[in-house]
Amino acid sequence: MRLLLTAGSSLLFLALAFRPLEWAFPARSGQPFFRPAWWTDLAFFLGQYAFFTGMVLWIITRLGFWMDQVLPSAFRAAVAAQPWWLQAVEVIVLSDLCVYWGHRLQHRVDFLWRFHAIHHSAEHLDWLAAHREHPLDTVYTATMINMPALALGFPMETLVGLVTFRGVWAIFIHANVRLPLGPLRVLIGSPELHHWHHDRDRDAGNYANLSPLMDRLFGTYQCPDHEPVAFGVREPIPRSFLGQLAYPFRRRG
Repeated sequence: MRLLLTAGSSLLFLALAFRPLEWAFPARSGQPFFRPAWWTDLAFFLGQYAFFTGMVLWIITRLGFWMDQVLPSAFRAAVAAQPWWLQAVEVIVLSDLCVYWGHRLQHRVDFLWRFHAIHHSAEHLDWLAAHREHPLDTVYTATMINMPALALGFPMETLVGLVTFRGVWAIFIHANVRLPLGPLRVLIGSPELHHWHHDRDRDAGNYANLSPLMDRLFGTYQCPDHEPVAFGVREPIPRSFLGQLAYPFRRRG
């Protein structure tokens, strides 16, 4: 019952936080709240609360314990001796670098794409569609995001905060919102950038998360002044929640 109340209150909070933005600054006008596949995305949302998030945090914790044993204590001490602001900058930059290349590999390596394609199968983007993600794809992404913080010896309390912040940011960039940032688009990611990442072209670019600097640096940045014609993938993927969970394990050919 407590888990159900937590999931329900989180769903209500996110709807109240992001739905007004989608209503006031829509990227696609007229998209209804209960758009196609809304219930599938709700199932992924509930799955994250019931199982996926706990599994990811457990794996990250185990990974942190392992890195404590592997990395020299002198290295950890040297990192800890740096000013806090410098450590924060290092974690953000290194995390974005790991996320960029990890994400780019998800689109280039067929085995990784099998799982990541579930996320890209969403044909309508909004705050709820951000939760459509295969749990093993979530584990992979969370590892890429948190690897630098683990290596630098940040405490688990800080990692939980980092995971929470990036989770909220991921919801924002998937929202049905278009808020052009003007000159700030050079430094800050936005829905208009990430929506182009969800174009039906598997190699559409915009692999970075918080900042587009990595895309600009490695030549994968694009931001036309309009929305893509269509979202989704070109391959046939089951539309049901259970079908999408099983899809990466199906035999090919």
